[in-house]
Amino acid sequence: MLPEAPSFSLVGKVVVQCGGTGILGRSLAAGLAASGARLVLASRDRAKIEEQIAVLRAADYAAYAEQVDLTDETSIPGLRDRILGDHGRIDGLVYNAVARPMRSMSDHLETWKDSMAVNATGFFAVVRMLGDALAQGGGGSIVNIASIQGMIGMNPWLYEGTNMSTAPDYFFHKGGMINITRYLASHYGPRKVRVNAVSPGGIYNPDKPQPEAFLERYNKMTMLGRMAEAREITGAVVYLLSDASTYVTGANLVIDGGYTAK
Repeated sequence: MLPEAPSFSLVGKVVVQCGGTGILGRSLAAGLAASGARLVLASRDRAKIEEQIAVLRAADYAAYAEQVDLTDETSIPGLRDRILGDHGRIDGLVYNAVARPMRSMSDHLETWKDSMAVNATGFFAVVRMLGDALAQGGGGSIVNIASIQGMIGMNPWLYEGTNMSTAPDYFFHKGGMINITRYLASHYGPRKVRVNAVSPGGIYNPDKPQPEAFLERYNKMTMLGRMAEAREITGAVVYLLSDASTYVTGANLVIDGGYTAK
């Protein structure tokens, strides 16, 4: 008997996505819904995600908006309880929320603290609480959206002559996210919850294009000679949420056009 083809479908799965208003978040939400997931999009700004939900529902996708304040620990149990009450279970979680208030090494420490509230404390609070719900429901998959900037150092050459800059908090948080993904995979593995990270490289923003000088330099750093399009990250996330990846956990899937391998 021939083996069955792997299933990349998310039909029948309730997937929660935290963070969906940016270029990558919007693409992820559309891709997950189009792959059949019953998508719950959670954000602090409900009005913005309601607009996205309306577009997805107009395409006959199952999509729902939820409001959550990741800096308020008491807001997260409410999110979990509403999802379980409305949908009966949670099969997947995508953590894509990010705060980037820090602009330089010399910024006030308050900006570092504000960043930590979402990117570290809020991240852990959501993953722990919804991860427990996944485990109690019999298992599932968690995908954390990290970055190659959690794997490499800063390259100031990329930004010379532009108004772009980097800040240390993002490197710190994404590096920590990659390693705690491994910890969480070990913690939840016996309870049939898989935990993986996806680390995108730079993503081109057609709504607000990066400076030409930056693009020219960045493109030279990749093997494919260009930045990613947001849609090119979605397939990896669908794969990690689907039954095609049931033996994949503790991994960091790098999607960077060969940047970190060059």
